[in-house]
Amino acid sequence: MDAGGRWTALKPTPSASSVLTVQVPVPDEVRETYLEVRETCTDTVVTVVEILSPTNKRPGRGQRLYEYKRMEVLASRTHLVEIDLVRAGEPMPIIGNGGASTYRILVSRGDCRPNATLYAFGVRQPIPPFSLPLKPTDQELAVDLGQILHDLYDRASYDLRLDYKGNPHPPLPPVEAVWAAELLRQKGLR
Repeated sequence: MDAGGRWTALKPTPSASSVLTVQVPVPDEVRETYLEVRETCTDTVVTVVEILSPTNKRPGRGQRLYEYKRMEVLASRTHLVEIDLVRAGEPMPIIGNGGASTYRILVSRGDCRPNATLYAFGVRQPIPPFSLPLKPTDQELAVDLGQILHDLYDRASYDLRLDYKGNPHPPLPPVEAVWAAELLRQKGLR
C-alpha cells in the first residue's frame, strides 16, 4: 500500500532460476470410431461393426465404455460384428469354447442370440471372409477383410512407412516369431 492507502502492484524481478517452462498433464483424447449400417427409410441401426483398439482391450475407462456399449448392442436386435486384430490385452468375453486364438471376428446376429459365429485365426492364417448381417430381406455382403487390408497396405505404401527391423510388441510366440522373420526376409524387409 502506498501512503494514500491504495494498493500498488509489485514489479517482480525474475531471475533465470525462477522462471521455468513446464508442462501440465492433459487428458489423452482418444476418439473411438465404428461403423453403423442403417436402414435407409427409417434410419434404424441394423448392424454395428466394431474394430477393437488397444484402448478397448486395456483395463480402464476405455474398456469399460466399450463393454457397456457392447452390452447395449447385445441386448438389442441389432447385429454386432466385432473385429479383434489386436494381440495385446484380453479378448472380449464370450461363453463357450472361444479357442485360444490370436485374432477373432465375432458375428452376433440379433435374431440368433445368444448364439454367435466366432472366426478364430492366428498370425500365420489368412483373415477369413465373413458375411455382414443385414435385414432378413436383404442379401448379405461377403466381406473379405484380408483383401481390404492388403489393398489399403499397398495403396498407402505401408512397406515404406513401417520399420520391420524391430520385433513386434507384444512379442510373437517363438514359432510365429521365426515364421515372421523368415517371411520378412523373403520380402526384403529384414
